[in-house]
Amino acid sequence: MPATNLLQGKTAIITGGTTGIGRAIALEYLRQGSNVVVNHLGFERDRPHLDSLIAEAEALKTSNADPGVTIGTLDHLAGDVSDPATGPALVARAVARFGRLDVCVSNAGICQFAELLSLTGDLWARTVRTNLDGAFYVVQAAARQMASQEPLPSSSALSCSWRKPQRGSIIGISSISALVGGGQQAHYTPTKAGVLSLMQSCAVALGRHGIRCNALLPGTIRTQLNDEDLADDAKRAYMEGRIPLGRTGDPRDMAGPAVFLASEELSGYVTGSQLLVDGGLFVNLQ
Repeated sequence: MPATNLLQGKTAIITGGTTGIGRAIALEYLRQGSNVVVNHLGFERDRPHLDSLIAEAEALKTSNADPGVTIGTLDHLAGDVSDPATGPALVARAVARFGRLDVCVSNAGICQFAELLSLTGDLWARTVRTNLDGAFYVVQAAARQMASQEPLPSSSALSCSWRKPQRGSIIGISSISALVGGGQQAHYTPTKAGVLSLMQSCAVALGRHGIRCNALLPGTIRTQLNDEDLADDAKRAYMEGRIPLGRTGDPRDMAGPAVFLASEELSGYVTGSQLLVDGGLFVNLQ
């Protein structure tokens, strides 16, 4: 997507923002003028992902030759989203560094395939704590900050008397798995359905504060979570054969929809929605 300052002046937080879908969204937000604070686990083995993201963010600024385009600034904070303190700390970092919070993308999640009959309680609990509890903690912290702050000044195109001021956009990364079952995902699909439901309830609860809440539902997107699974040529070919667009998704396919939901100019009357980004897979699951 071209850099057109769709998010200029905004500040966003993204959990799980150094790899996969979170990383792609972070880079596009920066390109669209938003400052971004990404959350990551902080493990030494993950340091190369953070370092390369920082390098890409700097490259966006140095390669920008258009004086009319502003590239956002990147910051980061380590922490496990399953810890109730991580969400508030991430919000506090964004406010301390950039003065406000306008967009929250709850993206961090885990997916370890397991047979139902041998699924351990530990894996179940770890998946729920990360995917659902973690989403709640960061969303609640973000909503508290957004509700307490003044909205950004509207652009001239939006300064209409019938528009109420908007204080923020919250985006939960759910999954096509929220809508369908999975034989090895009995612990995973309920968490993604929970994220979708969380966004719907938050949309109702937070609308009066001028906060929009929506869910993005990726289909089969190639990330570190499913690289091993899709390394099976037969399985990948089967999946691609079920997708009307004929390919699995790339994390960058999620970036445009995330910009859409973050921008009140584009989606100011969209809340409580679920946006499938799956190449048409869901409508062909019969």
